[in-house]
This record gives sequence, structure tokens and C-alpha cells, in this order.
Amino acid sequence: MSQTDFSTSEQASIQANELSCMKTLVTMMLRVMGQADAGKVLINMERYIAGLEDPLQAEVFSNTINQIKHGYRQ
Repeated sequence: MSQTDFSTSEQASIQANELSCMKTLVTMMLRVMGQADAGKVLINMERYIAGLEDPLQAEVFSNTINQIKHGYRQ
């Protein structure tokens, strides 16, 4: 793994695609985990978001988690 290049492009459109890929990856991982464990992960993430001091960051995180939850439920 130390040989893998995880660099990110500086182009916003490529970053947006990478982020969409990561959201899809997380959604698929939650589906494989099973309902009980996936629910625990989402609850813990929501608790983490509630503790964030930056309201803008909390809003972005919350929107992202809502998108993942929506994808998980489909």
C-alpha cells in the first residue's frame, strides 16, 4: 500500500467525481456490513457531527451522511 499514489487532482470537477466515488464506496460498504452494524456507524457519525464546532462543516457532513443514508436505503 505504501507504493499506491492517492494524490488528488487540483481540478474541481475531478475532485467532485472522486468525492462521489467515495460516497458510493461508503454506501456499498454499509450495505455489506448488515443493517445493525451499518446503523451503528451512521448513529456514531451523527453523534460526531453534533459535536462539531464549525456549523458550516457540520452542515456539509450532515448533507453527506443524508446522501449516503438515502443511497443505503435504496
